[in-house]
Amino acid sequence: MSKVPDLTKRLLLGRALSSSQQHEQLLKKRIALPVFASDALSSVAYAPQEILLALGAGGLVMYHYTPWVAAAVVVILLTVVASYRQNVRAYQSGGGDFEVATTNLGSNWGVLVASALLVDYTLTVAVSVSSGVENLGALLEFMRPHEVGVAIAIVVLLTLGNLRGIKEAGVAFAIPTYLFMFAVFSMLAWGLVRLISGTELEAETAHLEVRGDETDIAGFALVFLLLRAFSSGCAALTGVEAISNGVPAFRKPKGENAARTLLALGLVAMTMFGGVVAFAFITDVRFTDVGQDSSLVDPATGRVVEQADPVIAQVAHTVFSNFTPGFAVVTAMTALILFLAANTAFNGFPVLASVLAQNRYLPRQLHTRGDRLAYSNGIIILATMAGLLIYAYDASVSRLIPLYTVGVFVSFTVSQVGMVRHWNRLLATEQDPAQRRRMKSSRGINAFGATLTGIVLVVVLITKFALGAYIVCIAMPLLFLLMKAIRKHYDRVAEELVPSGEDVALPARNHGIVLVSKIHKPTLRALAYARATRPSTLEAVTVAVDAAESRRLQQEWDALDIPVPLKILDSPYREITRPVLAYVKNVRRRSPRDVVTVFIPEYVVGHWWEQLLHNQSALRLKGRLLFQPGVMVTSVAWQLQSSDRLKGRVEPPGPGSSRRPPRTGTRPGAGSVSDRD
Repeated sequence: MSKVPDLTKRLLLGRALSSSQQHEQLLKKRIALPVFASDALSSVAYAPQEILLALGAGGLVMYHYTPWVAAAVVVILLTVVASYRQNVRAYQSGGGDFEVATTNLGSNWGVLVASALLVDYTLTVAVSVSSGVENLGALLEFMRPHEVGVAIAIVVLLTLGNLRGIKEAGVAFAIPTYLFMFAVFSMLAWGLVRLISGTELEAETAHLEVRGDETDIAGFALVFLLLRAFSSGCAALTGVEAISNGVPAFRKPKGENAARTLLALGLVAMTMFGGVVAFAFITDVRFTDVGQDSSLVDPATGRVVEQADPVIAQVAHTVFSNFTPGFAVVTAMTALILFLAANTAFNGFPVLASVLAQNRYLPRQLHTRGDRLAYSNGIIILATMAGLLIYAYDASVSRLIPLYTVGVFVSFTVSQVGMVRHWNRLLATEQDPAQRRRMKSSRGINAFGATLTGIVLVVVLITKFALGAYIVCIAMPLLFLLMKAIRKHYDRVAEELVPSGEDVALPARNHGIVLVSKIHKPTLRALAYARATRPSTLEAVTVAVDAAESRRLQQEWDALDIPVPLKILDSPYREITRPVLAYVKNVRRRSPRDVVTVFIPEYVVGHWWEQLLHNQSALRLKGRLLFQPGVMVTSVAWQLQSSDRLKGRVEPPGPGSSRRPPRTGTRPGAGSVSDRD
């Protein structure tokens, strides 16, 4: 391996870690909280404004329902937290909802949950990063025209951070997360102090009118609008399930530590979300976005405000009024935590993908860890898909949110139904009264959670389907079918590869064939290696593309007295692959119990453009020969001098160098069989 690429990799990702160091990557609770909970905590940046955005479709009067909608979201949040505390105690392998559903409801339900979570993790990265850029734009307005580029750059940085390994990523993300919590709680506390002291707080947008497309609504339309606002606010719940997928990353006792972290997450997220919504309501914050069902209008001038600052930025500006550093700290920390919130998905997605790969629902490459003990392939796939979403939706949070929450509430509901069956199964055999009381209590919590999240799922589907949720409803079944197809393929291959008596029988004979184009050192090495393997028969084969060249080759062969017979195949259409395939098939046809080993000399080169000039015929031949039953293909490598750069050393050719062009029997420019195209 080249020193330069390896050095670059180490500078970006750090030194390689051995498998024995895996225990060093486990997290303490104070590090696990910001690593796994940042998504749920950061939702205070976009969930409150999504409620206002949805209510704004009915005009300013609908803002009066904001506290009630927020209260309903908090109830769902606490219910989900209580339910998942039972999950992490019972299932600690890292499979999370997938493991719960598969174990208790069957493989199809498990794959359905997995497809929902994979989609939702991808959307978590896209939404969190896009919202972070949006909030950063409130502080640095010059960035607004470049939101897409900045968002993709942030995804790249997060990818590199996670490829370095979970422990380093966790420590790096802990400090900003705690700073965000401190900034928001300080803002809420200072705002409360100012309200108690009699200060009147009014947002900059308080004088603007909210004009919605759906005015004078009542009856069913009113209920539908409230439900849509509620489903938008439920974006605050995304990320809660990440801890159940990350239980293996906790220190022992894993289940109890994960449950405590989950409780802390719920309490902090509830307080922050409720506080921001309350101050947005008290200070009369107005919010709309470009292309939505409502708009902000200045009643004095009639001018339409194209885009308002994010709700949390407006609250911070109002609370700190004349204290600009306070506003800057809150806005900057909000942007940063939103960038880091995507780390929840970067921790959850690869672990879930690894579990799926272990169960043969995804390619096996996703199950292995990289040299930094991170699931590198899963991290890269997640980053790629999230980057494509950000680009396709122009990093617009309001356009991405309708795709959000569908997947996570599918997993919530199915998982809680699975947990009810889990407790039923244990109760059928448990005799200890104390244990039975504990199990019944857990079953009751999970049953209530399943009912409530199921209702929310129906609400989300009804209210968000036409706004973009239909895309997720298409993507999830497609991913489900793909994973089932991968599992079917692996099962079919495993069944096909089961050993049988005839598979282990020795072949009757081994016929060796060395492909030759010129007499040079690569050819002689291939002949020597083939002779060393002691096949039953051995011959050299060349294709007569040019009659005169073939005659010269035969003369040189005889003059050197090479102890291997040379077979010249006729090629009236001047091609190489087809005559060789026909000859090999003919050898096999004469004795089906025999095997044929084809030795192909190949160059090892040091530059990509050299690969285009060499080995092309060899690649085509190998590609065709590998499909022939009873045929083995052996590449005999010859390292050209340029390949030294890939080995990290320079070896100038000396008098006895094996890379020096031979003078006898070789014309200038001669190459291996792979050079003749």
